Amino acid sequence: MAETGTKTPRERYREQVRAEVKEHAREQIATAGASALSLNAIAKRMGMSGPALYRYFASRDDLITELIRDAYRSLADDFHAAAESGTDLSGLAHALRDWALADPQRYFLIYGTPVPGYHAPDDITGIASEIMAFLLDASTELPADGPASAFELDLQAHRHWAGAHPAPPAALHRALTFWTRLHGVLSLELAGHFNGMGFDPAMFFDAELAGLAER
Repeated sequence: MAETGTKTPRERYREQVRAEVKEHAREQIATAGASALSLNAIAKRMGMSGPALYRYFASRDDLITELIRDAYRSLADDFHAAAESGTDLSGLAHALRDWALADPQRYFLIYGTPVPGYHAPDDITGIASEIMAFLLDASTELPADGPASAFELDLQAHRHWAGAHPAPPAALHRALTFWTRLHGVLSLELAGHFNGMGFDPAMFFDAELAGLAER
């Protein structure tokens, strides 16, 4: 019997196969998009039968879930590292952009067009909430401009997306605005919509950040 905490050869082999399957899946998504993901095509590339591959991932959705979970976990870890260094909203923004540029398909897997017929499990929402908590922490550290607006009061009344975070209405508004504006810029940049326009997307990103800081 293996010692406590030591993986058996079978467990190590299973992890290796699952990692290889996910790598082929990422390549497939980069070529044709997540909606075209095919376990049978991956099995063929790996020299396996379809039924054999299904011993490692029960379904296409199971594989997509693993890829999405890995993507969210990767971004959450980058945000955690940025927060540990004492960064502010601007630092988190640059951590987000660096993460997105490093692997655009990974970005689009979680922030692009939803995969038809796919529904993520609850634990994915938990990791997404963890990411938002970093933004809420940084937003709460900034002073409010004045009394809460009508929208901020409405946001406070529908704050389930913020989980148990105690952020006040102004911080909720600031974090939500930050998140939506920067994702808008990043999505356009990564999709190539700025190509040929002649400006530096990094400078535009920083300009948007400066505008958000003035709110």
